[in-house]
Amino acid sequence: MPALAVPVSASDHCIGAANASIFLVEYGDYQCPYCADAYAVVKQISEQWSSDVRVIFRNYPLAHAHPQALPAAVTAEFAAKHGKFWPAHDALYENQRIMGPELYVEIMQSLKLPVDEFQADIERHAFEAKIRGDIDSGDRSGVNGTPAFFINGEQYQPRGGFDDLARHIQALLNR
Repeated sequence: MPALAVPVSASDHCIGAANASIFLVEYGDYQCPYCADAYAVVKQISEQWSSDVRVIFRNYPLAHAHPQALPAAVTAEFAAKHGKFWPAHDALYENQRIMGPELYVEIMQSLKLPVDEFQADIERHAFEAKIRGDIDSGDRSGVNGTPAFFINGEQYQPRGGFDDLARHIQALLNR
């Protein structure tokens, strides 16, 4: 199995205890239907085991297949700039079926973020380097689709649907 080529760092989006025994890295695409299916399970993992599991999200927009994946990643990165990555991340997945510019503005407004600054950052491609860095780290780690998971640096492929991911983490915690 491929290993995570780029270690988790301060530039990553993390939730959960910094000293957790399990680090779950997800490479995701906000428009990917499989990522939306996995979203509920990953959220449950992060809430249920927040002191034992640190969840890390990295952008891996498959723009050729999902035209809104990159704009959605930009939306999440803008929110991150203002300390609101996870609420934006959740809103994007929870509203995946209506993804588009109107939703992005609605998310900015609901998070009380400056829409004019958001538009300016989009125009100047402010988050291109961050998103490209996430994609490159995924490529170097052998990611070829989304969602892609790494548990403590080793790639993990759920075999029985995404609930298998939660069962696997529970088994690791019970060791």
